[in-house]
Amino acid sequence: MEKRKLMYEGKAKKVFETDNLELLIVSYKDDATAFNGLKKGSISGKGIINNKMSNLLMQRLEKNGVPTHFVEEINDRETVVKKVTILPLEIIIRNISAGSFSKRYGVEEGITFETPTIEFSYKNDELGDPLLNSYHAIALGLCSKEEIKIVKKYAFAVNKYLKAFWASCGVILVDFKIEFGKLSDGTIILADEISPDTCRLWDSKTKEKLDKDRFRRDLGGTEEAYAEVMKKLCGHIREDI
Repeated sequence: MEKRKLMYEGKAKKVFETDNLELLIVSYKDDATAFNGLKKGSISGKGIINNKMSNLLMQRLEKNGVPTHFVEEINDRETVVKKVTILPLEIIIRNISAGSFSKRYGVEEGITFETPTIEFSYKNDELGDPLLNSYHAIALGLCSKEEIKIVKKYAFAVNKYLKAFWASCGVILVDFKIEFGKLSDGTIILADEISPDTCRLWDSKTKEKLDKDRFRRDLGGTEEAYAEVMKKLCGHIREDI
């Protein structure tokens, strides 16, 4: 696989074209941002952890009926993925109140919901990724009614699997953000990443935060938290083999 010119550089990743028109190479960076890029920094080793964690979890999701963009991990920071057109929607699933949900509705963090919630936001940095509902998304031409149904089905399937998986690792899946893309034939698949950047993960016993909230809130120990959650994941996978 030949890596060619840089196609796109985002807050956390670089995307390169390859000699195969249907495949790309994603390279994970240590750069960290929060609050739509207003806060910037770096988390040492983050790119390696996010790359490997995303790949491990996506492979497991594939086996559990959720199609993903994962093809092959080629080194610590780089992975070959299927080329997709990203739907301009961020899908947020919440199992427990935290973060912007708590602020928005004036409730304390840590309330376990009877059923998970789902939110959509318009993936647009200039507008601050505003929340919208499915009717707005369809009206704006971001996706079709059928695509919304598929995205919701997969999002809840991802939550069901990951919630149980993380629980078996001694970690609580509080909430997470995912993105989907379309292949050239229109098939919708899970894309982007699944990592402590995009998930709220709490230690089951101590409720210690093991995710990017440590960076957002200046809690310290961010690198250690990322390493700890990766250790828990890898430890469980080794026991599972």
